[in-house]
Amino acid sequence: MVAESINKDIALTQRDFEELRQDVSSSPLWNPDLAPTTIKQRTWSTWNIAALWIGMSVVITTYTLAGGFIEAGMSWWQAMITILLGNTIVLVPMILNAHSGTKYGVSFPVLCRAAFGTKGANVPALLRAIVACGWFGIQTWIGGTALDALFGRMWSGWNSLDANVMNIAAHTWIAFLLFWGIQVWIILKGVEGIKHLEAWSAPLLLVGGAVLLWWASSRAGGLGRVLTESSALQKQQNNFWTIFPGALTASVGYWATLSLNIPDFTRYARSQRSQMLGQALGLPMTMTAFAFIGVAVTSATLLIYGVAIPDPVQLIQRFDSFTVLLFATLVIFAAQISTNMAANVVSPSNDFSNLNPKMISYVGGGLITAVIGILMMPWKLMASMGDYIFTWLIGYSGLMGAIAGILICDYWVLRKQRLDLAALFDVRGQYAYSNGFNWRAMIALLVAIAPVVPGFLHAASTPGGQIQQPTFLDTLYTYAWFVTFGIGFIVYFALMKVVPAPAAIATEP
Repeated sequence: MVAESINKDIALTQRDFEELRQDVSSSPLWNPDLAPTTIKQRTWSTWNIAALWIGMSVVITTYTLAGGFIEAGMSWWQAMITILLGNTIVLVPMILNAHSGTKYGVSFPVLCRAAFGTKGANVPALLRAIVACGWFGIQTWIGGTALDALFGRMWSGWNSLDANVMNIAAHTWIAFLLFWGIQVWIILKGVEGIKHLEAWSAPLLLVGGAVLLWWASSRAGGLGRVLTESSALQKQQNNFWTIFPGALTASVGYWATLSLNIPDFTRYARSQRSQMLGQALGLPMTMTAFAFIGVAVTSATLLIYGVAIPDPVQLIQRFDSFTVLLFATLVIFAAQISTNMAANVVSPSNDFSNLNPKMISYVGGGLITAVIGILMMPWKLMASMGDYIFTWLIGYSGLMGAIAGILICDYWVLRKQRLDLAALFDVRGQYAYSNGFNWRAMIALLVAIAPVVPGFLHAASTPGGQIQQPTFLDTLYTYAWFVTFGIGFIVYFALMKVVPAPAAIATEP
């Protein structure tokens, strides 16, 4: 029985894992951070993966997401169904792309080499990195405003630092840069610390959300009354089916970034079962539950204070108890830190490192991310909920969908989950294609993105991002992720079949 159990464990390991046996450290495409993980390094359990998603989902931008849908005309339950459906849809490419990370221990930019080429991989990696920098800035800005609110309650003279810089008070800038500096310090600690950060912050975030919901419903006369009041949040009276396509695409787009670079985390997973179960348990329900808390609490503030307060940072400033204020700030602080460190630092750090692995380490890439995050002016990206949903979320989802379609077609359909690990670090190997670029993937990427560009430009130039009389191209844009995913998948498949690259499809090493 013991021998049979051992043999079964060995067979499971061989099926789930591949390990790089050759020494490729002399390759210009290699550094310790981009090297595939060894089997001993793959220690993340189902709980670690689930905690990762809880830590990333419980964040202020999730809290305010459903409120933006309701503002546009949805009811609270329509907003919840849309968010649940969107996160269930994006879970599918998430798990598919995660498979290669768990099996081969590769990060996202290294995986991109198989489809785009050893040099061409920098194109999707940089597109993903720039979006992450924008998100890093947004979450840092929100975390900084929470610190700003706490300091204002702790010290009466804090808000007197009101000299304006770019129409923003000096004390807000100081809090923002302080929060930014704390995150830079964590970046210097490396990626392994993120596992521990998520593991301890996840329970705190779940408890904090539950306490906030209890407080709001008890103060406002019950949850039923609160949800009835949510209709007052509607600023427009649009038909549900008018809003639904854009809202669904925004819900998918919210995590379209992580659906690409999820191998950056699952390369540490113990098994395929751990990554699949952890993601299924941690993502859709957590996103929907915290979005529900955001709607319920915002609706309750109408009854408690006579005005809707959709921003939890503004809400905590209304609390009389300093202890409650301190706890609320701690929860917001943990939410922003845990999300930023996982969702918006790991990927761009690896992506920037992939540009020149011998010169840019993971830490170096993280510092580049932190600087660009400020330069992207996050206070502008969050100017209004309409711009945030219909320009930012839907806009970048078009880029992410095209890349996802190409990667999934390459790994699952063409290569049938088989990669040559050593060749991913070989500048003259099968993944070098032509001078390091697979032109088929590049053409597929451009063709996939092209149809949604006019709609994006129209939305970006329209206040609030919502087009009142949409053309066909505007309608196409509202489905951006779905459109670009499908086109990217089909065009890439066709080009690889009609004009196959030499040794393009790897055999089992």
